[in-house]
Amino acid sequence: MNPVLDALHFRHACKRFDPQRRIPDDQLREILECARLSPSSFGMEPWRFLVLRDAALRERLRPACWNQAQITDSSDVIAILTRSESLVADGDYAHASYARRGLPSDKMRASLERYGNYLDSEVRPLMSLYAWASKQCYIALANIMTAAAAVGIDSCPIEGFEKSAVERVLGLPDGDFQVAVLVALGYRAGGQTPRFRHAFDEVVAFR
Repeated sequence: MNPVLDALHFRHACKRFDPQRRIPDDQLREILECARLSPSSFGMEPWRFLVLRDAALRERLRPACWNQAQITDSSDVIAILTRSESLVADGDYAHASYARRGLPSDKMRASLERYGNYLDSEVRPLMSLYAWASKQCYIALANIMTAAAAVGIDSCPIEGFEKSAVERVLGLPDGDFQVAVLVALGYRAGGQTPRFRHAFDEVVAFR
């Protein structure tokens, strides 16, 4: 079997983690490297990955996450933070993101103009910069879960949380970085729960 398919068959939204088992540091760093290498729109890499290991912090976090046991019982929780307003085309972050490519000044200006026009015509009429950047973070989330599954580590993506309460617990200042999604990583306690998916022909069409 394709190794990616093998990992995806292993992966499920793990609700019960073994709190005694810890992920080796080298494997966790490899998983985070897969997140770092994820693609993003215009190469903006709007994310930051906050690894939550402190037990007391996670105890305080749990009530803000609908009291889900994964927050405290998993080996590690990763809060995927996303940029928002600093992604504007005339801001320092976008400028630095393009500058590292070594573009001549005229191509730099043209690239930033094209990026700004995209934000104005395709993003802002439909959603906030936070929502757009969060979409990019979900690509990294998928890579985290698949990379973990490839080495026998379980995961559970967590959207069930009170955003403002989570950000207070994490001590995030009011400003650019906000929580997009959380993911718990560790080792399952018990067997894999049943999964249900629509049939291939129901979700795939060829034209």
